[in-house]
Amino acid sequence: MKNPASIFTKITLSLLVAGTIAACNQNKPADKTTTTSSPAAAPVAVDESAKIVFVNSDSLLNKYDYFKDMSARLETKGKAAQSDLQSKGQAFQREVAEYQKSAGTMTAEQRQATEQRLQRKQQELQAYQQNAGAQVQNETASEQSKLYEKVAEFLKVYAKDKGYKMVMTYQKGNSGILYGDPSLDITSDVVKKLNEAYAKDKK
Repeated sequence: MKNPASIFTKITLSLLVAGTIAACNQNKPADKTTTTSSPAAAPVAVDESAKIVFVNSDSLLNKYDYFKDMSARLETKGKAAQSDLQSKGQAFQREVAEYQKSAGTMTAEQRQATEQRLQRKQQELQAYQQNAGAQVQNETASEQSKLYEKVAEFLKVYAKDKGYKMVMTYQKGNSGILYGDPSLDITSDVVKKLNEAYAKDKK
């Protein structure tokens, strides 16, 4: 049997990684901040005659209440998964420690049987950890897909009402827009109307 202490260390590290997937994924957009170099830096009246406009996705995510609630839900689920996995890992550690204490008084057959049982438990725990990590990732992907669809559907109607032919997105450090006149930035109005629609949905 592998060294029980090294087994537990490996499992514990895996659990910690799996338990923080959601929090890491959801903190990325919120960590991005706009600067004076961003097209959305200065509050300027939107050009009503424009046909091509843009939304600053960094600002949208930071100010969109639906995204904030979504992030909170995922973080709560991630922490619950982490706590559950750590609890199971600690229970396994206690069993390994108990075996180490009593191994000297066991017969060869008893040691072999105990080691086989612990190995099975180790494999079950690793499988549980992998499934939990996959579940967190799937839920995160599903929530992100819903967010995208929600914003995209809103912008289709919004653009039609305003007469826009194209709505582009700007994201600091990851955008096809190198410069956009501030009068083409519709972020503030989009966020306002998205939050108003979300508030109605919550009721």
